[in-house]
Amino acid sequence: MADRLNGTRILILETREEAQFSKLLAEQGAEVVQCPMFTIHDAPDPAPVEAWIRRAIDKPLDDLVLMTGEGLRRIVKLARTRGLDAALIAALAKARKFTRGPKPGKALREIGLEAQQTTEKPTTEGVLEMLAKLDLKGRRLGLQLYPDKDHGALNGALAAQGAEIDSVLPYVYDSKAADANIVAAIDEMAEGRIDSIALTNLGQVRRLVEAAKAHGVEAKLRAGLDRTLIASVGPAVSGELAAHGLRTDVSPADEAYFMRPLISAMASALAERKPAATR
Repeated sequence: MADRLNGTRILILETREEAQFSKLLAEQGAEVVQCPMFTIHDAPDPAPVEAWIRRAIDKPLDDLVLMTGEGLRRIVKLARTRGLDAALIAALAKARKFTRGPKPGKALREIGLEAQQTTEKPTTEGVLEMLAKLDLKGRRLGLQLYPDKDHGALNGALAAQGAEIDSVLPYVYDSKAADANIVAAIDEMAEGRIDSIALTNLGQVRRLVEAAKAHGVEAKLRAGLDRTLIASVGPAVSGELAAHGLRTDVSPADEAYFMRPLISAMASALAERKPAATR
């Protein structure tokens, strides 16, 4: 149903997939307030990533665990610049492939591959639960990691299952980018000019809190969030909010951790609230 968000201002914290989210919100009548959070860059030293690609080709992996779609895309992009993409894709086709949620699965399909299994929960804990049911003893397991996360528990659990882990970190965040945008967004919330903030990955929560602390506006952030509907796409984001003492007001029903169900949940909740203060 179109126009469910007419008259609302929705703050989104831009990352790699927010253009699609912004379009979906605008189609429902929302005024989308976009706040660039950080920039994603290829790993500053491509040599370890290239070495991982060559190992995966020379001795194909038994299993591949993909934590993000961004990670696979960055790996394939580097392979393409080295003329190795066809060989890499052929090698990865031989492995069992496991993904943390649907986004890595989408990236796999872009290169003609399919995941054998996807986590029910798009979290590290969901990956652990999924892999705990498998016999990994003596198996070569490629593990694609993402930045700003301690992966010690995941590595330890997989090693304890007997896997031979070959990990790769194909990209980094520029965590200093766009601080002025974040502070401005905090001001907007504190002034009651935002109806809802929509959060689609846990890195957004961390970045928001870190920038607020760095610029001495953490109290203003918390005051702004107190008067703003906080929408979370799923348990990973909600868990990160809770870790910072923040609440989740709405999230998608029936464990449908995607953008459209999130928008539906937001529309229902906002319909019960008064519009934001006069702009």
